[in-house]
Amino acid sequence: MNYRHQIDYELYEDWHELSDSDIALIDQAYVFCNQAYAPYSNFKVAAVLLLDDGSVVKGNNQENMAYPSGLCAERVALFFAGANFPTKKVKAIYIVAQGELLNAGDLLSPCGGCRQVMLETELRQNTEIKVFLVSQNNKTMVFSSAKDLLPMAFGSI
Repeated sequence: MNYRHQIDYELYEDWHELSDSDIALIDQAYVFCNQAYAPYSNFKVAAVLLLDDGSVVKGNNQENMAYPSGLCAERVALFFAGANFPTKKVKAIYIVAQGELLNAGDLLSPCGGCRQVMLETELRQNTEIKVFLVSQNNKTMVFSSAKDLLPMAFGSI
């Protein structure tokens, strides 16, 4: 038996084509990206969460000499939100990066661990999280749900 999985997303040539509120959150992500601690990879990443009450939670990658003790921006933000705002739901996550680890035109995409945490947050809160992935050339992919990034997640079959 054959099965097929389809992923739907919106593609924007430039994130400045998004709504004013999305642009403002991406602007915040870029500011926070510069504060990342990434002395080993020189690849700075930020994730900004929009919560259901309009609050904003920010995270950036935090590297450590004792690799893999560091943590990705997405997990920093999601774990902070879960610990400090356990009753609030994450409506959207905006992810940006700066550095030479990826070419400017390459898709910026969360690692598998971050995808699993995003999906589990979505499942725990019983509400989809809209995902904005902003590549370094400003192309932006928008997914309506974190599950689109990890179709074969733990516990999904």
